[in-house]
Amino acid sequence: MIAARDVTLRAGRRVLLQGVSLALQPGRVTALVGPNGAGKSSLLRVLGGEGRPDSGTVSLAGQALAALSPLALARRRAVMRQSGGLAFPMSVAEVVGLGRLPWHGTPEAARDRPAIARAMALAEVAHLAGQAHATLSGGERQRVHLARALAQLEGAAGPAALLLDEPTASLDVRHAGLVLRLLRAQAAAGRAVLVVLHDLNEAAHVADEVAVLAAGRLVACGPVAEALAPAALARIYGIGFRGSAAQGLVPVFGATAA
Repeated sequence: MIAARDVTLRAGRRVLLQGVSLALQPGRVTALVGPNGAGKSSLLRVLGGEGRPDSGTVSLAGQALAALSPLALARRRAVMRQSGGLAFPMSVAEVVGLGRLPWHGTPEAARDRPAIARAMALAEVAHLAGQAHATLSGGERQRVHLARALAQLEGAAGPAALLLDEPTASLDVRHAGLVLRLLRAQAAAGRAVLVVLHDLNEAAHVADEVAVLAAGRLVACGPVAEALAPAALARIYGIGFRGSAAQGLVPVFGATAA
């Protein structure tokens, strides 16, 4: 559905992405992992149409992202970034409602209220609806922005894509599990899901395939067991790993890879 082909992205002299090709498919969850500074957030931005690569192409359903208007793109894909502050004071319900802006003036706008209510219920933030966004904890904000992305995609015509940048970063164990279940449910509903994760066991649990970035290059992409093989991870992260993707990966802290 969304496909990057031979994408290179630079920031001044620094190469953020080098020759990356990756395809997101409806009905599947792709986990994107890799060390800090590997280019994960940069790739997510490019795939979401929030930045153009210096070379290579990115397309949605065969159409170049650059040829789509921001409005048309917003009706086919939603992006959950690493949450930050807002420029204006807003309640939780108002923040989630921002996801419905692409549908303003269309028949789908009639579904705004139920779409917002469903998204808040799914993300377990309905009880916070009237609370000021600025007063929330980090984990609560994460779930509010997830609800905004879910509300945005309701009403999408044809396959849609959900792109998330570290959605479990500030969450406790129970809510991290909630988010992972929601991502599986989104894939089951026919959406293409890309999720950036640092927790390799979360990636193994939620993904149909795993893409591994290191120094701006896609060094592995495929079935979970292959992409998250301990020997391969040791080369990428520079430390040893015990276990397996199926049974649980345990980093050997204090020991460098052989």
